[in-house]
Amino acid sequence: MQCFAPPRSIYSPILQPGNGRKKVLATSAAAGGAWDARLSHTPIHDNQYYLKCMLGGVLSCGLTHTAVTPLDVAKCNMQANPGEYKSLVQSIKKIMSEEGGNAIWKGWGPTAIGYSAQGCFKFGLYEYFKDFYSNLAGEENAYKYRGVIYLAGSASAEFFADIALCPMEMVKVKVQTSQPGTFPTGLGAAVAEMNARKVELKFPFGSVVPLWSRQIPYTMAKFYFFEKVVEFFYANVFTKPKSEYSKATQLGITFASGYTAGIICAIVSHPADTVVSKMGKGGKSAGEILSELGPRGVWGGLGTRVLMIGTLTGLQWWIYDTFKTVMGMGTTGGGAKK
Repeated sequence: MQCFAPPRSIYSPILQPGNGRKKVLATSAAAGGAWDARLSHTPIHDNQYYLKCMLGGVLSCGLTHTAVTPLDVAKCNMQANPGEYKSLVQSIKKIMSEEGGNAIWKGWGPTAIGYSAQGCFKFGLYEYFKDFYSNLAGEENAYKYRGVIYLAGSASAEFFADIALCPMEMVKVKVQTSQPGTFPTGLGAAVAEMNARKVELKFPFGSVVPLWSRQIPYTMAKFYFFEKVVEFFYANVFTKPKSEYSKATQLGITFASGYTAGIICAIVSHPADTVVSKMGKGGKSAGEILSELGPRGVWGGLGTRVLMIGTLTGLQWWIYDTFKTVMGMGTTGGGAKK
């Protein structure tokens, strides 16, 4: 069974060995139906490739988001209760003193499940949509407007990824921001409680719209700036052919590019992230929360989030590209020379 229908036949004769046709760009395609973006790569982007990318996304997002659960607990409480939680260190100390040392790991279960599902679609569908939109654009336009393709591909992938994430994200936020003793912290009990109060809490998809407003701009920035920073490195700093650099060097470039992209992502998506955290307390719409917070209030906890997302994004790209390298698929980006 195939998971994705190919944009065009992957047996196009124009790209068969020995015909002298050059590969132009990983995200390019040709007009007239004779060229397939999926075949411009080594290895070709068949369904097995996309499935491996989905698995890489599971590892990338699931592991990293779970690892930074203590930062996430502090950040969510700083956003949901800014009067009580004023800084990262103070928030962590307060949570541990009031609820015990394990409290900073509240919500790790829904975090692991939700972000593994999100990563599966975020990375796997990004690779798919990148090729899909390239074929729609045509070979020359796909190269010329590759930045647009990065943006369109990442936005499309994140749309579906957030649907997969939303139920567990709602559980996570409720667990992390509820006062001690007012809401279950175990995964099964928390899901059951959310389901029992689904009308009040709008579970399981009540926060999907603000989640889209947070995650789609975040992911567009994450993938666009990552691709562009990688491209910059290989065009201006590491100017030999990419294949001549060691795997360690390529993965170092991946991490540096991911960290840079992550800082931009945190700033772009932070207001919506604040709204999602506030909605986790229940009862109020996004519009009501924005009205209460005002222009300054939506930026609460930004410093903590920049630290968290910068590190998170750098590690996510590093894990993803490490997995791709182990699978013989190479690292992402850096192939934009024409």
